[in-house]
Amino acid sequence: MRLLLRAVFHGKRHTFLFLLTFVTLFGVTMATQLEMITLGVITNSGADAFKVFGNEDGNIDPESFSEKFTKIDKKHRGVITPEDTTAYLSKQKHKNPLSTVLVKFKHLLHMSGNGLKILVWMIFVVAIFKATTLFFSRFTTRLLAIRISKDLRERYFEHIQLLPMSFFQQHNIGSLSSRVVGDAHQISLSVNSWITNYLHTPFTLSTTLFYCFYLSWQLSLVIFVAVPLVIVPVLLVTRKVKQITRQLQKNQEGFAAVLIDYLAGIQTVKIFGMEAFSFKKYDEQNAKMQQLETRSAKYDLLTRPILHFITTCCLIFVFLFGLYILKVNLSELLVYCGLLHIAYEPIKKFADENANVQKGIVASERLFQVLHLKPEIEDHKDAKVLESFNESIRFDGVWFKYEDDWVLKDISFEVKKGETVAIVGATGAGKSTILQLLPRLYDVQKGDILIDGTSIREVTQKSLRDQVAYVSQRPFLFNDTIRANIAYGQDIPQDKIELAAERAHATGFINEMSETYDTLIAEMGKSLSGGQQQRLALARALIKNAPILILDEATSSLDSVSEEKVKQAILGLKGSVTQIIVAHRLSTIEHADRILFIQGGRLVAEGTKTDLYATCDAFKEMWDLNFRANQLYQHQLT
Repeated sequence: MRLLLRAVFHGKRHTFLFLLTFVTLFGVTMATQLEMITLGVITNSGADAFKVFGNEDGNIDPESFSEKFTKIDKKHRGVITPEDTTAYLSKQKHKNPLSTVLVKFKHLLHMSGNGLKILVWMIFVVAIFKATTLFFSRFTTRLLAIRISKDLRERYFEHIQLLPMSFFQQHNIGSLSSRVVGDAHQISLSVNSWITNYLHTPFTLSTTLFYCFYLSWQLSLVIFVAVPLVIVPVLLVTRKVKQITRQLQKNQEGFAAVLIDYLAGIQTVKIFGMEAFSFKKYDEQNAKMQQLETRSAKYDLLTRPILHFITTCCLIFVFLFGLYILKVNLSELLVYCGLLHIAYEPIKKFADENANVQKGIVASERLFQVLHLKPEIEDHKDAKVLESFNESIRFDGVWFKYEDDWVLKDISFEVKKGETVAIVGATGAGKSTILQLLPRLYDVQKGDILIDGTSIREVTQKSLRDQVAYVSQRPFLFNDTIRANIAYGQDIPQDKIELAAERAHATGFINEMSETYDTLIAEMGKSLSGGQQQRLALARALIKNAPILILDEATSSLDSVSEEKVKQAILGLKGSVTQIIVAHRLSTIEHADRILFIQGGRLVAEGTKTDLYATCDAFKEMWDLNFRANQLYQHQLT
């Protein structure tokens, strides 16, 4: 419950709207109570002769008749009017307080003379008041839900951007997306239910029951019998709903993950002809969801009929007891039963709203599991801004592991400004990890990385990453235009975008497209080939104009002609940009100033291509195999 309320009062953004919602709901309650009073006034045709002239026993005798007639006929006209009777009764103390209320109400409005006209205006005013408060109560609650949902989605997205890469490796996309969309929406709806159950309902009950006890404490005793009968089923259902909701939301994550995996891997599914297998996995999750949703619906809908039966029986008992035992006037009894119905209605709704509250509690627990995570990589409170890169990058005894096994072991090397350094080695040697440590996508466990003699931990992450342009081995393109993908959030002139595309050897295929740079790229770049995606990613890195360029298998999907042209582009940057390159195609890095050979997470050799070829047998073997493979590829082309 505490987490649910934190969603409302975070930063006091929604406090005013929350209070306004509260006020409008109170207005609805008061309007409904006024409706019942109006009903009593309408049905009250006036006092009968026994009520006006009767003695203490309720009978009429000449003495009591003469005495009261004289009191009513103050002007001694020998005739009494309805106005005279109403005025007299309004000053009397009645056994039934409701009679006093109705008589005084009629006397206050002077209904005897202008009864119909005043009655019409009375109904009209009450109806307008009820309609106004009802609209604003519903509008403000809906608006509060919308704003809370927006705020939670915003906080969630803002927070996950601060979380480390390890977090995204531990959670699938389906789980994260369902939390930000489904859970935020459920919380916003549950907050409205919480307001109804824990603020509006207590106000309605307390005020209405006060009126009921004031009007007739005898009739109100039935409430003490009804309350236990109402509470027991609510408590039982609440426990069940919370349990089922946890299971349902966990299953929804799995369901979303299966669907996203299928959509993301549709090509693989079709090539292997595994549609039936994919459908089976999907159908299992879908069937389980149906089962849980059915159980949830059963408990959601069960309590209201039970409570309706209990409250209806209580109302019938009150009506019969008041009419035949206490001899209460019909119009007065209608008002009392109407007020009692107002008190019972939120009780009947309580179970429905409470089920929604429990769903919101579970959703808030899941959402705040992420919001409570603290980023593993945070800027130091005294972190400096890295203004520029002037001298060198140095890895000093760096150790790193993802889980239990060390991926990098005591790695030390230096890259001077303007150098082109290549990192080679077998798959899984730790090459890409080295590149990811430099912009602090991960933090080293031992050792340090220094830029111009300053630890990267002592500078802000943003200023550090501003100095780095990165092209990964699996480039990601957004569902936007080619121009927007290259510029990526920056306001860059068209001529510079075209220059970056030309340097990345992307101009050719861009100009062949119908809308050139305004061509919309499909989700995750599916409308482009792998080589085209990598060239756009390279153009995006080049346009950043950062002094450090990291290329992680940036030419792995290029054909030989494109690779050669990109290679020339990389050579053209030599000396002006510091380049750190990982490549399996060794021909791409043969002109590097230095090559680092990584084996088993350790730096085993360092030098030029010629030096390593002569001194490192593992590098010589890799180079020869790569050279023969290239020769075979070129032979097949000819």
